[in-house]
Amino acid sequence: MASCFNSKNIQAILYLMAILVFTSCQTESNIKSGDQSMKLNYPDTRKDNSVEDNYHGNIIKDPYRWLEDDNSVETKDWVTEQNKVTFGYLEQIPFRKVVRDRLEELWNYERFSTPFKRGKEQYIFRNDGLQNQAVLYRVESDGNLTEILNPNNFSEDGTSSLGSFSFSKNGHFLAYEISTGGSDWRKVKVLNLQNQQTLPDELDWLKFSGISWQGDGFYYSRYPAPEEGDELSARNVNHKLYFHQLGDKQEQDKLIHEENSNPNIGIGASTSEDERFVSLGLWESTSGNALYVIDNEQGGKKIPIYRTIEADFNFVDNLGDELLIMTNYKADNNRLVVVNAKNPAEKNWRTLLPESTDKLSSVHLLGGKIFATYTHNASSLVKVFDIKGNHIQDLALPGIGTIGGFSGKQSEQQAFYAYTSFTQPTAIYELDVNTLKSKIYKAPNTDFDSDKFETNQVWFESKDGTKVPMFVTHKKGLKLDGTNPTLLYGYGGFNISIPPAYSVQRAVLLESGGIFAVANIRGGGEFGKKWHKQGTLDQKQNVFDDFQAAAEYLIEKKYTSPAKLAIEGGSNGGLLVGACMTQRPDLYAVAFPRVGVLDMLRYDKFTIGRAWSTDYGLSEEPEAFEYLKAYSPLHNLKEVSYPATMIATADHDDRVVPAHSFKFAAALQSFQQGNNPALIRIETSAGHGAGKPTSKQIDEAADFTSFMFFNMKETISYP
Repeated sequence: MASCFNSKNIQAILYLMAILVFTSCQTESNIKSGDQSMKLNYPDTRKDNSVEDNYHGNIIKDPYRWLEDDNSVETKDWVTEQNKVTFGYLEQIPFRKVVRDRLEELWNYERFSTPFKRGKEQYIFRNDGLQNQAVLYRVESDGNLTEILNPNNFSEDGTSSLGSFSFSKNGHFLAYEISTGGSDWRKVKVLNLQNQQTLPDELDWLKFSGISWQGDGFYYSRYPAPEEGDELSARNVNHKLYFHQLGDKQEQDKLIHEENSNPNIGIGASTSEDERFVSLGLWESTSGNALYVIDNEQGGKKIPIYRTIEADFNFVDNLGDELLIMTNYKADNNRLVVVNAKNPAEKNWRTLLPESTDKLSSVHLLGGKIFATYTHNASSLVKVFDIKGNHIQDLALPGIGTIGGFSGKQSEQQAFYAYTSFTQPTAIYELDVNTLKSKIYKAPNTDFDSDKFETNQVWFESKDGTKVPMFVTHKKGLKLDGTNPTLLYGYGGFNISIPPAYSVQRAVLLESGGIFAVANIRGGGEFGKKWHKQGTLDQKQNVFDDFQAAAEYLIEKKYTSPAKLAIEGGSNGGLLVGACMTQRPDLYAVAFPRVGVLDMLRYDKFTIGRAWSTDYGLSEEPEAFEYLKAYSPLHNLKEVSYPATMIATADHDDRVVPAHSFKFAAALQSFQQGNNPALIRIETSAGHGAGKPTSKQIDEAADFTSFMFFNMKETISYP
């Protein structure tokens, strides 16, 4: 799979964009759920009120600042003690093992990626069911699979995973990234596919980088090596683009581009299918990028397409001299433009696919046709055009769901894609590009009976009157009497959409009579740039209002009640949950802020945090400080009864550093009134989520599902 630069990839990398002197008293809580009674003795957490910051004349205390030092003995001891309390609590849930056993049964099915051709060979990823990491195979002419690269061998416990990877055009070499313990840092190795030997070439300190081949070398991006001990928390600055020639040492690599005037600029590159062009994207945050291309037929001339970072420019590919670029410049829902590499001035751009009422999400050139995937009311719609932009037909899809993973080439008539929905595990389809007919290539065989469930899309009204959609999935014939355990999920940020997708964890919830709801709130990318912008900066409160309105709708329509409603979100969605539980603690029974951005006054001080400022703003700016403090979860806790809460983070999360969750947990335990638990689950040898081994995913899913049902005074049982 060729790695390419585009702003959507950067959003997904970034957005998307999250660990003693003792006080004399110890927080204690008695927990009752069902017939169980639990006594929680939270670890004593030192509170140092002498730590404070002056924000524009406002003195803000930060009593748990010491938890930002993830290398200190005191912090490590605190983590150990917190996990003892959390797992001690979880171990007492009587049906926790039942849930885990069922999850393992449902997880244990064969899964495939879309196949893809490199050189003369076809490849595919396969997981036999419970493997921690999927394995790369070559598809032989008789259909048999030959193992090429097994990431399960990267580490004994499966916590090292495969990052980006890329094949040379001739198919002779495979360069691939390895992530250790879930970290965003990557190491690159190169495999000679002709003899299955690993080359001595080895590159370090890649981050937010693809791999893009040109001839016998490839482009990649990296930061300078961090100081020892600062690998997981120090700010990431001075991103640079290099070219590595096979056989050279990393210190010999050619510097292609750097931005000395602004250390916050990130750089990415991709090569066109014919390797004539190298696209060069410059980004500073999760929104917008400048775009240049290097034309190897013009002596490596660097051609500016758009010099400033104010809109998204996604290089798709080229047709001869013509570059196809998807952009939201002068088109909030995106359009596809054609730029002639020999005459690239904006006045000469030609719109090939104009903006429509639906958001244009991706474009692929397959078999001489243009396949344009649109987001229509938060699900996929694929339109097929000829290369002149004339509409041929819409691609017939299996249902209302999500299409992804298109693979194929401009010159070939065979292509593949993946399809999933809230009730359908991912299936792989083979597409005849000439006839536009699809057939199943690989269908999942699971123990989940999809026919028993249904998904409906409903629309509700937010606080300011905005209509917002929500997907609601449950058993057919469900009685709406307000008693159904319900999990409401949201994200609401960085122009990222949350489309329909199957989840084994949600399958257990559904089988147990629960409801799974996804609110497609503002801040996301479901309805283009305006929808995104309405949930950013001083309008970020719209995101929380939308989510709270979704909860109120579910209660009003008798899907559930506050005593049976849980909320969940990760990363920016962790911020969403943290803000909503502090603003409306009465509305939910359970809250799951996962790897969340929870300290909005200091988020920019760590790793890549400053890149999120286009969505959030910076506390160093007086106006931004006011609205950030107004919703920052850490700074809005007070002595009230909050929902039963299980915060989640990981010791190798260098996207949203664990300090966010650590400080929020310490403060929540201090302020929590009543008997609801306030726990933090800290995963070891794991990061922000990507590459997490199957075994850890199952354990985590069992813990969260069990915690939810237990604190709703529900139970789960199977024959």
